[in-house]
Amino acid sequence: MKITKNIRISLYILIPILFWMLSGIFKTQKIDEPEISNDLFTVQTVISNAVEYQPLIKLKATSMSEARIGVKAKTSGEVVNIGAVQGAYVNKDLVLCSLGVVELNRTEVKAPFSGYIENIVKPGNFLERGQICATLIQLSPIIFVAGVPEYEINKVKEGQEVILELVTGKVLEGYLTFVSKSASADTRTFSVESQITNSDGEIKDGLTASMTIKIDKVMAHKISPSILLLNDDGKLGIRIVKENKIAKFIEISILEDSEEGLWVTDIPDSVEIIVQGQGFVEDNQKVITNPQ
Repeated sequence: MKITKNIRISLYILIPILFWMLSGIFKTQKIDEPEISNDLFTVQTVISNAVEYQPLIKLKATSMSEARIGVKAKTSGEVVNIGAVQGAYVNKDLVLCSLGVVELNRTEVKAPFSGYIENIVKPGNFLERGQICATLIQLSPIIFVAGVPEYEINKVKEGQEVILELVTGKVLEGYLTFVSKSASADTRTFSVESQITNSDGEIKDGLTASMTIKIDKVMAHKISPSILLLNDDGKLGIRIVKENKIAKFIEISILEDSEEGLWVTDIPDSVEIIVQGQGFVEDNQKVITNPQ
């Protein structure tokens, strides 16, 4: 079974923690102090240069019609004629229902906008004033709505590029047209929207889709998860070599766990990273480097 991204990242964090805890146990059980040696430890390093990286936020989205309205009768009367059938596309001001009543100026129930007939009454039915003659939906533009977690909302803004992959397999490109300023009380997510032209009505109301938001590009490094460490405070990071060949732990932020490696940030743009022997040296310890 394929391990999901979240589980893989959790393992990257958990495994160093276990080594960290076990190393503490072994240290407390050891009676004899190790002999102090002036010999420098040799570590293998690589020079890593940051590259421009496009972070992505992936969300579940749902399509929603631009407008949905129940077109109501303005008087009471028997429906003597309808101007469309269920599922048909109608233009604005088309007469949807004609009523046989005395108030002739109120006998016609018209479409307030162009759209698709979702439901419409059958001739012979009697409508009271205010009852619905037809339900009309507008599908162009169609709106895709998703929820952004609160810990990522500061990265999201209107105008960012969006890729939408529908359950039907269709892929669409667009932009964020709305970002909510208020979180949902139930989910603690912020609503975002992307409007897509849908003139042929091919995209239906209520379709599930995957929304990928291209947030602002950053400078990032691609590293192997095998070089990750935990410091004494339990922070996740890597060990680098600074000036004068001094080893130093630095904390990192993981942007993405890809098949090729981890994309991370909060690291200097050009840095010498210890890729072998990082667990055997400590901060401020001088080392001999063996670059790959």
